[in-house]
Amino acid sequence: MTEKKTILLVDDEPDLLESLSIRFKASGYNVLTAVDGLDALQKARTLSPDLIILDLMLPKMDGYKVARLLKFDNRYSHIPILILSARGQDLDKEMGKNAGADDYMVKPFVSVDLISRVERLLAENADS
Repeated sequence: MTEKKTILLVDDEPDLLESLSIRFKASGYNVLTAVDGLDALQKARTLSPDLIILDLMLPKMDGYKVARLLKFDNRYSHIPILILSARGQDLDKEMGKNAGADDYMVKPFVSVDLISRVERLLAENADS
């Protein structure tokens, strides 16, 4: 039996965090949550999740900065980051990519699509 993968969900909307937590737990994942950028960075560094789903518009530190700090640090650069944001302009996506995000998904989203992207990122990460 394979070990459960851990996902760090980062969003400042409690209802979204709760619904995503329920969905990912039902899909067999361990789930950690953070409601601001500083908390996300601290949890990523201390708990080393298998994947991070990161909002951009966060209190204390935006998602771009969180992604950059993790992706440009060799200790955490292996952790896939999927940005999940209401910001859907091409510029936002380009900035996410430049910050090191592995994927970018715009809210509102279809849960099945989000889960399939997470599974793909985890599989790609396991192969590397």
